[in-house]
Amino acid sequence: MGSKILTATLSLTIGLSGFTYTTASAETLKDIQQKQAENHIEKSKKNKQVKEVQGEQDQLLKELDKLEASLKKTTGDIQTKKNEIAETKANIEQLQNEIAVLEKRIEERDALLKNRVRNMYENGGAVKYLDVLLGSQGFGDFLDRMISLNIIAEQDKTILEEHKRDKEDVEKKKQQVESQLASLNSKLSDLNSLNSQLKDNKAKKNKIMKSLRSEEQHLHDDIGKLVEKDALLADQEKAIKAEIARAKKEAAERARREAAEKAAAAKRAAQQKEAAERAAREKAKQPSRHSSPAPAPAPAPAPEPSYEAPSAARSFIFPSAGYVTSQLGSRWNKFHAGIDIAKAGYVPIHASASGTVARSYTSSTYGNVVFLSHYIDGQLYTTVYAHMRDRAVSTGQTVSQGQTLGHMGSTGHSTGQHLHFELHKGPWNVNKTNAVNPLPYIQ
Repeated sequence: MGSKILTATLSLTIGLSGFTYTTASAETLKDIQQKQAENHIEKSKKNKQVKEVQGEQDQLLKELDKLEASLKKTTGDIQTKKNEIAETKANIEQLQNEIAVLEKRIEERDALLKNRVRNMYENGGAVKYLDVLLGSQGFGDFLDRMISLNIIAEQDKTILEEHKRDKEDVEKKKQQVESQLASLNSKLSDLNSLNSQLKDNKAKKNKIMKSLRSEEQHLHDDIGKLVEKDALLADQEKAIKAEIARAKKEAAERARREAAEKAAAAKRAAQQKEAAERAAREKAKQPSRHSSPAPAPAPAPAPEPSYEAPSAARSFIFPSAGYVTSQLGSRWNKFHAGIDIAKAGYVPIHASASGTVARSYTSSTYGNVVFLSHYIDGQLYTTVYAHMRDRAVSTGQTVSQGQTLGHMGSTGHSTGQHLHFELHKGPWNVNKTNAVNPLPYIQ
């Protein structure tokens, strides 16, 4: 009967222990899986944003290519206009020489015509021509004089026409050259204005492109952090499962030992009781001359040993030698999620408690860092050891309390050799909402 009760007690103890771990672990794993799902959604969102930004960049590159082609064409047109202007200026110089010749010729004709008009005025004008004809000696002389006068009149007419034509040519050429030069200068001004506008547009689009590339880089950085976070969550999930299995195994082994000790004590008590009863029966069979003394009381069963549950505060040790230089709290307008322990030299860092290595890697901020998962009294804890010089353990490895994890260093975002130590009551997360002050646990 006692054996059956003992067996039932052992089964209940193991069953209750398993229930505690299963309930706690289910909540923790569910939380991590929820974070992984959120992380996946966030990564998908970021990847979609990256594609959108890249699409905008592609469109902008096409526009920049068009602008570049326009700028190249405009620059070529400007050079062409400059060449035309230079050529026109050379033509103007040549034309100015021609105008100077014409103006000189006009000036000479002006003097000749003025002299002719003056002579005609002084000598009576057309009357003298008649005197010349009437003064002829004969018909032949008359014809000669007539022809001579016609030639003179024709020459005067020619001189006047040439004089008029030269003046018109001078004015025409002046207007033509001035118009051509004004047109070229106007076109050059328009081209320069267009060129400036294109350069401004290019500068603006380059600025937008720079902004888009910066945005893409930030998105890639965010995705990188999400990937790192996802990997850490996955490693934490594995480590927690390993810790749960280890804790369940230890609990089952402890319950088995306790049940075995209880069974042995019960067996000893039963044997002692049976021996006492047998001795009493033997004594009762013997003939007694006097009244038989009262039977001796059966020996009391040995008291069952008490088992005090280990305290979490006594389950952690100081992770390294040194002095605490900074504690948990606000620092530099940011939340400092742990304590800093500093010491010069080649200082080993130890596991504060037995557990499973959730992650051992090099972080951009933590430097060489080790994350340990611990399952103590049905509660998950996570310890973090950052800025190490080196790492002596790998992800997934089971470690014992006091085991060397690496050595104190100054890697990552660090201003000097120290250990940044964090203790989280639950899994580690980016916002470090589970961080607790480690000092009450390790002192």
